[in-house]
Amino acid sequence: MSAEIFDKKTTIDLRKKHVGPSCKIFFSDDPLKIVRAKGQYMYDEKGQRYLDCINNVAHVGHCHSDVVQAGAQQMQLLNTNSRFLHDKLVLYAQRLQAKLPDKLSVCYFVNSGSEANDLALRLAKQFRGHKDVITLENAYHGHVTSLIDISPYKFQQLSDAEQNPFVHVAPSPDVYRGKYRANHPDPASAYANEVKDIIDKVHKKGGKIAAFIAESLQSCGGQVIPPVGYFQQVAAHVRKAGGVFIADEVQVGFGRVGTHFWAFQLQGEDFVPDIVTMGKPIGNGHPMSCVVTTKEVAQAFMSSGMEYFNTFGGNPVSSAIGLAVLEVIEKEDLQGHALRVGRYLTNQLEKQREKHPLIGDIRGCGLFVGVELVRDRLKLTPATAEAQEVIYKLKEQHILLSADGPHRNVLKFKPPMCFAKEDIDLVVEKIDHILAELEKALGMKLANKLNGENESSKRKQTTDENGRPYHSGSIHEEGIPQKNHKRLKT
Repeated sequence: MSAEIFDKKTTIDLRKKHVGPSCKIFFSDDPLKIVRAKGQYMYDEKGQRYLDCINNVAHVGHCHSDVVQAGAQQMQLLNTNSRFLHDKLVLYAQRLQAKLPDKLSVCYFVNSGSEANDLALRLAKQFRGHKDVITLENAYHGHVTSLIDISPYKFQQLSDAEQNPFVHVAPSPDVYRGKYRANHPDPASAYANEVKDIIDKVHKKGGKIAAFIAESLQSCGGQVIPPVGYFQQVAAHVRKAGGVFIADEVQVGFGRVGTHFWAFQLQGEDFVPDIVTMGKPIGNGHPMSCVVTTKEVAQAFMSSGMEYFNTFGGNPVSSAIGLAVLEVIEKEDLQGHALRVGRYLTNQLEKQREKHPLIGDIRGCGLFVGVELVRDRLKLTPATAEAQEVIYKLKEQHILLSADGPHRNVLKFKPPMCFAKEDIDLVVEKIDHILAELEKALGMKLANKLNGENESSKRKQTTDENGRPYHSGSIHEEGIPQKNHKRLKT
């Protein structure tokens, strides 16, 4: 049976006719038509195989047989409104909570990362009746109205839009090109004090802080790894003000960072958020998500008198699929695999950094890695066009990668967790050749050795046995390459 109903041109024409023009797709000048996928590979209508370095949605691998079977079996047996009792829901809640600190014990099941973050905001605002929310520069938390308001990655694209007066933007804790860099004696405290200053200003105007929300590792913001200790200090300031700390794990949870199951745990065992949101990898492509919080926050939410109801959240099929994903992660040791393969990836990329002046910084944890391209390692001039050229050249060689960040110059690795060392060898080899070609065309040479470059070279580190994040030296939805971005002619 063919997986293709229409030829590619007809599919494109029908999409243009019936799908909203704001719904962008990858490589819009020559989009891919994917008809099937397996593991870390995707296949187009001609049978051409592509290595997928993008899909953190297909967390345990595209079309994993255990996940597919769990969903199909449950669908044959029962799928219904979540107001009926069923064991799969409570079993999944129990097993999911076992992966979290004891304090985080109450689950709300919903259907997408956006829905999870929207509910998290409701929980936070109801907790003590406060309204003000602090978010980070370049943050992206979802597509519904409440989340566009707290997503500078999106609302800064709107030239005529007014920022919500209850939303306050703190500097991104980026120690590579941010306000406080690696040569600062204590960047964690410096960035946390920026949040404290915002809180003080809000209080002077009569406002009250409901929440601070942050991706545990910023993804759309450019694979930013917060300095250790930052979250603890921010949480102390926010809680003192009567607010809660929301950790957005929609892109980075479920073992992707390797050393831990959740990315917020990279900050240390002494840090526990008040609310954690999950999405994307939770269902391996099935639309489900979750909000987990404390009993205190949940009780305050109930005290409003308004019943919370979600028709599909936690339905029997979603619960069965969620259970299967957890079981596959454990059975196949995908968290350990992410740690081992992720270290191999960063090590191979570090070798490329020693060869290529275009590579300014390599940072990440497990299978969440960013490569920031710059034209000048001292000035940190973003190599935006070069990053786009890398993406398109890789696509021509049947490798799918994306670029993101405020300058769209950060190559993002967030592949399915079954990604193999052989896949890394292939993609790194291709990047090596593409960068060499670009640097030759640009007349770039590696003028400075690593120990004599940018201040960022002082912070070389890896994801060590203690689970600390990796650093070498040092706008559009989900990094989608766009047709109107300039490409270099090589």
